[in-house]
Amino acid sequence: MFAVYAGSINPESPLDGLVVGERPEPEVPDGWTTVTVKAASINHHDVWSLRGVGLRTESLPMILGCDAAGYDEDGNEVLVHAVVSDPSWRGDETLDPKRSLLSERYQGTFAEKVAVPRRNVIAKPEGLSFAEAACLPTAWLTAYRMLFTQADLKQGDTVLVQGAGGGVATAAISLARAAGFRVFATSRDEDKRAKALEIGAHEVFESGARLPAKVDAVMETVGAATWSHSVKSMRPGGTIVISGATSGDAPPAAELTRIFFQQMRVHGSTMGTRDELRRLAQFMDVTGLKPLIDSEIPMENAADGLAKVIDGSLFGKIVLTR
Repeated sequence: MFAVYAGSINPESPLDGLVVGERPEPEVPDGWTTVTVKAASINHHDVWSLRGVGLRTESLPMILGCDAAGYDEDGNEVLVHAVVSDPSWRGDETLDPKRSLLSERYQGTFAEKVAVPRRNVIAKPEGLSFAEAACLPTAWLTAYRMLFTQADLKQGDTVLVQGAGGGVATAAISLARAAGFRVFATSRDEDKRAKALEIGAHEVFESGARLPAKVDAVMETVGAATWSHSVKSMRPGGTIVISGATSGDAPPAAELTRIFFQQMRVHGSTMGTRDELRRLAQFMDVTGLKPLIDSEIPMENAADGLAKVIDGSLFGKIVLTR
């Protein structure tokens, strides 16, 4: 079958290891099923895999991709949840120490078909296209969990989203506005700040700029470059929810004194559960909210989409279609 996969690992030049070609049809263990992929969105995780972060050389060749929307074996329109937990695990699967994501231990979604546990298949929201739905399982689910599970926000609270432009940040802006939060967003790029206003931010600022008011929570995916600003922007008792560190994980100042003296909380967040993905799908249906897509690209041209993720020239999600 057609697939886009990592044939080798190159930390310095990740696209050198990308292969567009043929791979065997997926094996389907007991309790698993297959989904025929119509659309799959690109995540930073795919670039990290090509760099060898979370993907071992002995696991190659590995089909890339965590997210997918398509048809199940009965012809139903479905979403794929990317977190594969141990069959014996009960409760929040993101806390399972044996968990994995598609494209780490198991073949991913950039292919004609993907095999997943039956419990990882949920109904696609009727109001979303396959391309829009394919944005939900990683970036939008991550933002949903950050806002509604980890941040302890209430309607009317103010939230700061750092680094407007990436998939998680744009999802957080849209979800926060739809939920009734006041939304501030930052970006180094003037065009991205303007687009952040279009998708729901109340006010936008240059990265590091002083805000007009302290915020109740910060959605942090940038890491080292924005960490100090995130801490300084919060009210006493506020919460930083961090789900990534695209600029690195070693900030010049950890701001520990400010954090403990003002009794702030730092909450890590990774992906989301199957139940959260179902609730996110329902939220999209009820609100009519649609994911922001930067571009739709034929899966054969996956290298072009991955290059945009690497150079940061996107705003929203890049979706590969079949």
